[in-house]
Amino acid sequence: MPELGKKLHDELNKQIQEELYSAYLYYAIAAWFDAEGLPGFGHWMRVQAMEEVIHAQKFYNHIYERGNEVELLEIAKPASKWKSPLAAFEAALEHERHITGRIHLLLGIAREENDYAAEVGLLHWFVDEQVEEEATAMEMVEKLKLIKDSKNGLYMLDKEVGARALTPPTGFVW
Repeated sequence: MPELGKKLHDELNKQIQEELYSAYLYYAIAAWFDAEGLPGFGHWMRVQAMEEVIHAQKFYNHIYERGNEVELLEIAKPASKWKSPLAAFEAALEHERHITGRIHLLLGIAREENDYAAEVGLLHWFVDEQVEEEATAMEMVEKLKLIKDSKNGLYMLDKEVGARALTPPTGFVW
């Protein structure tokens, strides 16, 4: 299989950074939830962080399998406090929308470079994944809007989301 084109190679390395920043952001939100006494939400965010590490690994594997070098870029420090659980999940939704834009950018570059292996073998999976990521974050935003300021509702939702489990993609290899 041919090496990646320079532009796509550079952007895939940047995407590893983006995915690891996503994990870092979700760990920061998890820490905030834990400090606020909402361990179920903290667990939900830690599972989300682990998913983002898996995403970074998928990009890493693709770059390496194509005979290119992986370059790990600096990861910025995320925010550490949010006004409310709703604000934290709105920040997560906004971030997922940013990542969706990045995936679309990568898909456009793969198409420009006629890189079918990247387009079909890697990026199509991420297009579908981002639909799910945004829907999951939106669902949490909508649930938090529904319960408004209900402490009982927040308690019940915290218990519910604490049961979330990590499901790695089929065939995933570290």
